Amino acid sequence: MKSRVKNYLSITKKEWNGMVILLLVIAVVFAAPYVYQQFHTNKVVDFKDFNKDVALLNHAKGGDASGYNDNSASLSDEKISKPTLFVFNPNNLPAEQWKQLGLSERQISIIKHYEAKGGHFSKKEDVEKIYGITADDYKRIAPYINIPDEGYTSNKLAAGEVVELNTADSAKLTRIHGIGPAFAVRIVEYRKRLGGFLNKEQLQEVYGIDTTKFAEIKNQVGINPAHITKININAVDFEGLRKFPYLTNKQTNAVIQYRLQHGNYQSIIDMKNIAILDGIILRKIEPYLSFK
Repeated sequence: MKSRVKNYLSITKKEWNGMVILLLVIAVVFAAPYVYQQFHTNKVVDFKDFNKDVALLNHAKGGDASGYNDNSASLSDEKISKPTLFVFNPNNLPAEQWKQLGLSERQISIIKHYEAKGGHFSKKEDVEKIYGITADDYKRIAPYINIPDEGYTSNKLAAGEVVELNTADSAKLTRIHGIGPAFAVRIVEYRKRLGGFLNKEQLQEVYGIDTTKFAEIKNQVGINPAHITKININAVDFEGLRKFPYLTNKQTNAVIQYRLQHGNYQSIIDMKNIAILDGIILRKIEPYLSFK
């Protein structure tokens, strides 16, 4: 009986070695977390930068004088060691002079972005509202701020007044509430490429004018299609036509090549034979084409 039990419980040397290795592996697995903690110090999470970003986002959503600029975060916060203080008007003050006053590149970028959006400093306290201007910065420069005619009268449109989009220059476009110099330049440049606007909705094709911005400005603009500049499709070359925003380079090349192979276009009907121009594109470009 004892012999039978002994035989049953006995293990070979190979099995014993395997069991020892298994026990060592189990011991290592259980000990690893404790060893790791001994040689690894947990990193303390600093929420300072996170809270700063949240504050920036809240200011941006609020649409106040924060002048938040998405690109400002990548600019330097370094300031000159010995600022030069002088009497100044903060409106359209050159960046170099802001720098002399002791502001950083990031702060200056925020101010310039605010101005590009149509922002204006009507009183010295408005400078303090700019996000990124610290209390110390404002305390230092406030005595030198001089804004002529404190009772600033806005150059923006009066109620019911509209701007004709096809004839207005960039200066006149900045009179639209919600349009600053940057948007005004983009509108003029796109209008040149397009040949003029046929309807207000085309403003949404201008970079940066989304549905919210369009809703803000649409009642302040008017359209006179008589000022459209048409493209002579039988005379224009590839370089001239490729600037037109409604045609891709491939479509532009197809239009030029078809004309070279088949002669001048008589009407938009002839262009239906170009395979890569569908009905939607043809209806879109027809008002801009001349078939002389």
